[in-house]
Amino acid sequence: MVPGRIFSNDGRSRTATVYTQQGRKGINQDAMLVWDGFGGEDDGVLCGVFDGHGPHGHVVARRVRDSLPLRLMSAARANGVDMPAAAWRKAFARAYKAMDKDLRSHPSLDCFCSGSTAVTVLKLGSDLYMANIGDSRAVLGSREATGSGMVAVQLTVDLKPDVPSEAERIKKCRGRVFALQDEPEVPRVWLPFDDAPGLAMARAFGDFCLKDYGVISVPEFFHWSLTEKDQFVILASDGVWDVLSNQEAVDIVSSCPSRSKAAKSLVEAATREWKTKYPTSKIDDCAVVCLYLDGKMDHERDSTASLDNISIDDGSVADPNEPQEQEPTLTRNFTVRTVAGSAQEKNLAGAGVASDHNWSGLDGVTRVNSLVQLPRFSEERAIG
Repeated sequence: MVPGRIFSNDGRSRTATVYTQQGRKGINQDAMLVWDGFGGEDDGVLCGVFDGHGPHGHVVARRVRDSLPLRLMSAARANGVDMPAAAWRKAFARAYKAMDKDLRSHPSLDCFCSGSTAVTVLKLGSDLYMANIGDSRAVLGSREATGSGMVAVQLTVDLKPDVPSEAERIKKCRGRVFALQDEPEVPRVWLPFDDAPGLAMARAFGDFCLKDYGVISVPEFFHWSLTEKDQFVILASDGVWDVLSNQEAVDIVSSCPSRSKAAKSLVEAATREWKTKYPTSKIDDCAVVCLYLDGKMDHERDSTASLDNISIDDGSVADPNEPQEQEPTLTRNFTVRTVAGSAQEKNLAGAGVASDHNWSGLDGVTRVNSLVQLPRFSEERAIG
């Protein structure tokens, strides 16, 4: 199963290019989406980037990629796409809520300590409607007023645990927020009774071990009215933003001679930065969608940035044991620590993870890890 999907009549996007590359170990936990003609509109495009974490994060991210657009589409069919921004805000909120409910009730998908970010951008005519949870980000590339260059505009907010309003909510729910001594720049969310799981975001799909302690799946919603100066939108996982600034990313995309290779160029640039800045660290997954706002895409075929059309099966869930050779990527480091011989270690081994590793969020540059450790529960210390 490929981590990105393009839905259009011919299996190629007319407006966007996508690319992903994995880190150094495991399975790619990022997923992407481009849906041309969303809502039956010629100029309607829905894009998304979903960054999974935890032992089953790759399955969660792909489940969200496959199901969330359908839930948003149902709102469009019920009310029409010509809704005001306030109505789209409600539509996104309902879709995200239904998505998290689906994950919680799914009979075979364990999301207790696994989850995913989501940043989604819907373009309808001259309007952008955006919703996000977690730390994946959308950035606009716009021409300067003088026309001499490009300027980056961040469209979404990274919902980290140290955002004051996020930290206040988590603490009111008895969750704890603090950074480890080895990584003072990375605040994390912890259970009230255990130094686990150490989630590096305040909102996410899944992660039900923390949903009673302040982590939520309610998206932040944003509306942007486009002008002729606005050229493209970059959606990317934190593997890109951890090493490249908004402006650097916009400059890379705007200077790319081929639009169909823009996403790939940005991912490759981020990978180089990881190797330069953190040569001994694990490289985080990097996933990018570049949405061009003029609706034009050069016709140069690039097999790694244009993915085959795949139909949606709303009842399907990716198999953790599914071979990964179809993915045009390297491999992902898991972001949980397990105890040798534990049930968690055996479960991870069954999901295709080498059992001779003690998977730890404290290896290498820990800022790339969204989850530090699986909580260990006993009858005396059960959640409730």
